[in-house]
Amino acid sequence: MQRSIYTIIISMLLAHAAFAGGGWPQPKGSGYFKLSQYWLISDQHYTDLGQIDPNLTIGFWSTALYAEYGFTNRLTGQIYAPFFVRNYHNDQVSAATGETFLEGEALNGIGDFDVTLKYGLTKKNSKVAMTSGITLGLPFGKTTGSTLENLQLGDGEFNVLVRVDMGTSWKLSQFPMYMNVYTGFNKRTNDFSDEFRVGAELGIQLFKEKFLVAGKLNVVESLKNGIPSGLNSGASLFANNTEFSSLTIELSYSIQENWGVTVNNGIALRGENVFASPSYSVGVFWKI
Repeated sequence: MQRSIYTIIISMLLAHAAFAGGGWPQPKGSGYFKLSQYWLISDQHYTDLGQIDPNLTIGFWSTALYAEYGFTNRLTGQIYAPFFVRNYHNDQVSAATGETFLEGEALNGIGDFDVTLKYGLTKKNSKVAMTSGITLGLPFGKTTGSTLENLQLGDGEFNVLVRVDMGTSWKLSQFPMYMNVYTGFNKRTNDFSDEFRVGAELGIQLFKEKFLVAGKLNVVESLKNGIPSGLNSGASLFANNTEFSSLTIELSYSIQENWGVTVNNGIALRGENVFASPSYSVGVFWKI
């Protein structure tokens, strides 16, 4: 049964990959802030062979603050802080007798934080905007919980992601559009496999630039150079050697000039050691 309980942290990426920024740093004194609620409920997962298998129903809820602020016209700071995370599994009931042979349990607390510094490589009015950034993954989330010790709020490993973004914008008729692509390498510790990441994002603004529609593709390829054991084995919630290609659709509406609401839906198009169910997120953003 435990081998059917696979990682949720990759699914979280589908939610917070949909942030402001990309190849454009924040101007000095400007900022973007978002309070969001993310959730995923899954009874199936991709195995290490990329096939879909059933599992005990697992739920994951994360309430998080994302902040992005321009220290200078080229240097931007970012933080992703899931300050309340809930991971649970449902009762497991016999289909033949209706008897509950495993009661549901839950684990609550804070999750793993990401802290980023991003630097603009091009001038403000360049047709193509580029940034380079470094992200520190801070393992604040609890790594064990429940009777079977199969509930987790973090993976227990410190990691460093180096990433380069490149973006451009134009108008399609009267509608502003933008595109951003990125590539990065994630160096992980505690016997977790390193990762190569690439992605692309395309967006269009409608209704006098009040409504934004964006599509985002993210790909994570594992180097599979880790050692699955203990907490990061195949029997763990935050499994090692995870891979996926995901598609996220995000809708954003500016109610006033400096604040609005967002919703998004993410799916894994293919994967290994990752849940095979959609994720959802709603949020409120504020700009200065």
